[in-house]
Amino acid sequence: MSGEVLSQEEVENLLNIMSMSTEKKESQPSPAAPVAPAKGPIIMPPTHPGGWTQQLKVTPYDFKRPERVGKEQMKTLQTLHEGFGRKFAADLAGMLRTNVEVKLTSVDQLTYSEFIFSLDNPTCFNLLRADPLEGNMILDINPSILYPMIDRLLGGGREGTLMARRPLTDIELRLVSRITNVFLKELKHAWENVMELDFTVVQVESNPQLIQIVPPNEVVVLLCFEVALIEVRGIINLCIPYNSFERIAGKLNTNVWPTISKKQATPQSIKKISKTVRNVRIEFKVKLADGKIKVHEFLNLRVGDLICTQKNVATPLLVSVEGIPKYWGRPCTYKGYIATEIDNLIDDPSEIIAQE
Repeated sequence: MSGEVLSQEEVENLLNIMSMSTEKKESQPSPAAPVAPAKGPIIMPPTHPGGWTQQLKVTPYDFKRPERVGKEQMKTLQTLHEGFGRKFAADLAGMLRTNVEVKLTSVDQLTYSEFIFSLDNPTCFNLLRADPLEGNMILDINPSILYPMIDRLLGGGREGTLMARRPLTDIELRLVSRITNVFLKELKHAWENVMELDFTVVQVESNPQLIQIVPPNEVVVLLCFEVALIEVRGIINLCIPYNSFERIAGKLNTNVWPTISKKQATPQSIKKISKTVRNVRIEFKVKLADGKIKVHEFLNLRVGDLICTQKNVATPLLVSVEGIPKYWGRPCTYKGYIATEIDNLIDDPSEIIAQE
């Protein structure tokens, strides 16, 4: 390092040069920091010809799940199949000789691959043809409700049925065809207001992966029906590809869809319904009296013992049908049997239930 010493004037010149360079750096604009991409809808302020700006909202669109079916058409499909569910439940109850509830739980549009992967394997996978529509439809009956229905058709009772994890046998397929025929008959009636369709079962499979009626990313409309049979519940799925009803999609608008009017019952329909429900068993109970006894008295009861109550013999007896109060009666005998003679009809069962 040199041993020369800077003079006072040289030191002041160096300080002036350093201060000038610092002021120049501060006056230059700093580079803009990178802006993170915005999440959610993007707001863009385009310039209006008048000079002011307006906000435009850009909504993300998923091209993997396009919504090709309009909201109005989806609403029409929902209304159409809600009425179908009630009629199908009535026909199914007459066939199985028990109470059946069918409720439309959802109407969604999704891809065909999503529908297939949501099904059980094995299952009852019915390939349907709906002339004159193009393509095919699918009727899937979940095994959790299918086997109890088969058990009822074979004379089973109210006890539960174990669900078998296997394909259906030939005999079971014949029984299932009776259920699907009832389903298709009511489905044809439901679509009469839109178009006359002729439904037929083309093929029945147990593995849903073996049948591909449309490409995996094709949009389908899925209608899910919840079926309640005794203490068992299960799902029946109706899959309608969009390309099968695309050419008649305009008929599904509410402004051109005719309103369903309630028809008067004909003698033929009354006779048919009466024949169906004539052999259905119902629970019929007659309440004789209420009373209290001690446990040791109850244990010592023998044949021929008399039980005394506070109820007068002339007091009417309450007669209930399926747990609902329906009649007033009185005790009597008929051909040597203990019987009840019906005297009056109960107009408002709710009052009797409230008193009890």
